[in-house]
Amino acid sequence: MEHCRKRRSSMTICAFFSTVAVMATGSVGCNQETVGNLQTTDDITAEDLATYTRELSDDSLKGRGTGGEGQGATLEYLRAAYERIGLAPVGDSAPGETSAREGQFFQEVELVGIATDPDTAALSFAGSKAAEALELRYGPDFVTWTPEPEEEFEIGGDLVFVGYGVDAPEERWNDFDGLDVKGKILLVLVNDPPLEDQSRFGGEAMTYYGRWTYKIEEAARQGAAGVLLIHETEAAGYGWNVAYSSFIGELMWAPELSVLPPLTPLQGWISRDATDQILRSAGLDINELASAAARDGFKPVDLGLTVSAHLDNSTRTVASYNVVGAIEGADPAVADEYIIYMAHWDHFGVGEPVDGDAIYNGALDNATGTAGMLEVAEAWAATEPPPRRSALFVATTAEEWGFFGTVTYIENPITPLEKTLAVINIDGLNVWGPTEDMMIIGMGKSTLDDDLTEVLMEQGRTPIPDPEPEKGYYFRADHFPFALAGIPALYAPCGMSYVNEPEGFYEQVWGEYEANHYHQPSDEFDPSWDFSGAAQDMEALLQVGLRVSAADTWPEWRPDSEFKAARDAMMQIQ
Repeated sequence: MEHCRKRRSSMTICAFFSTVAVMATGSVGCNQETVGNLQTTDDITAEDLATYTRELSDDSLKGRGTGGEGQGATLEYLRAAYERIGLAPVGDSAPGETSAREGQFFQEVELVGIATDPDTAALSFAGSKAAEALELRYGPDFVTWTPEPEEEFEIGGDLVFVGYGVDAPEERWNDFDGLDVKGKILLVLVNDPPLEDQSRFGGEAMTYYGRWTYKIEEAARQGAAGVLLIHETEAAGYGWNVAYSSFIGELMWAPELSVLPPLTPLQGWISRDATDQILRSAGLDINELASAAARDGFKPVDLGLTVSAHLDNSTRTVASYNVVGAIEGADPAVADEYIIYMAHWDHFGVGEPVDGDAIYNGALDNATGTAGMLEVAEAWAATEPPPRRSALFVATTAEEWGFFGTVTYIENPITPLEKTLAVINIDGLNVWGPTEDMMIIGMGKSTLDDDLTEVLMEQGRTPIPDPEPEKGYYFRADHFPFALAGIPALYAPCGMSYVNEPEGFYEQVWGEYEANHYHQPSDEFDPSWDFSGAAQDMEALLQVGLRVSAADTWPEWRPDSEFKAARDAMMQIQ
């Protein structure tokens, strides 16, 4: 084993005062011996993870909103931490400056902020089949948004039910067959079609066709004017409170990114109860429609209703930033090859108050992940002898709005994508103690699973697959754009079998968090949190990166992975 000891008196990273001054102290040293294949270090500790998390989720950072009032303080915190750890600045800009500049930790992400006035937002339904016009309530019944930067946005069209909104020729499925939906508003179910034939659409595991983001993209490709997603907690993977809080207030769009998919002018969620009400007014039943949509041969249904939407918006241009630092590899032959560790620093900032609290601190999501990335960076910097290959540490912005920081990086990579061996994403750490296992989201997609499996076995733990593959978590985190671009990406957030806890403890603690705190102001630091399991997990992810750095071969996608073709094409271009 490798033993690395911190030579510092305390974990004092930053102390925030009214001037947001940053005080950094301490140094790091590493003495190393090798026993077997597993490298371990005491540079990753539960105490440090807790300190980072507490400071990153402090009210002084105002919820780390993208382009919000706490953005400057958050960027300064991360800059100071990167400098203290010894990362090299490899960004291209400085916050507040209009020109690019070398020697910075920052990569600018250009955004447009669009905020809808909830008091004037309107969505109504009428038609020959409806007894009378139906007006829905913004918040309890629907939330809508537009990427169009218009102060007064109005749109209307015929309402068409298109089942799951999927056009997948390889799965022999087309929900748009036989009907031109140009200019229409689509009513869409989320998730994949629940077919009895488990050989299609990934069986129990959600494919990207099941993600609500895909539904909007496909609707745009079909020429639709808008999409209303029918919310159901089980199908969506979260309650109405999350759908609501994720769409209210200011939302971000990145119109300058050419690789982003198209979007419909109108987007939104509509509650299941409101959907029932709308369809009943036209003499239709949602259960019968949903049942038909799950069968081969489904045809879209013109509902005989028209939709009218009105939104009053305020818009602004927003400059936000990824924070990027590097540690150069020790082997000149491969020092131009990189492993990326990433975690999104952003959350929702200051927003709609809940029980009098308007700061969406995002302690677990994703102050914990950012803390984990910083701890991994510190351990990587302390490793002796130094790793062969280089490592890049990227704290991304605007993940909550559509992975815009990551997509900006991919469109403007700091290091060539064809020289990037692997991406390891850290998002939402385990804060309830050590586990006997660690889940791999998207298990089976790449050989990075093998590296993590070997590390876990040497830790005396076991790898487990995603227990809820139907929720599509692999497509819901910041590594996903890297995977789409072809880079093997690992996402392994936590374990399930807690040491000295009863069966069902995982479901209890994570279920309570998702039901009551996810994307809510109550996602705050809890002094009772136990980061010992998170430290164990970060140690495992560190070791995966070190193995990739030392190996003679690169990680690869499995032959049946949907991302393999992009990597193959990338490597042929070299």
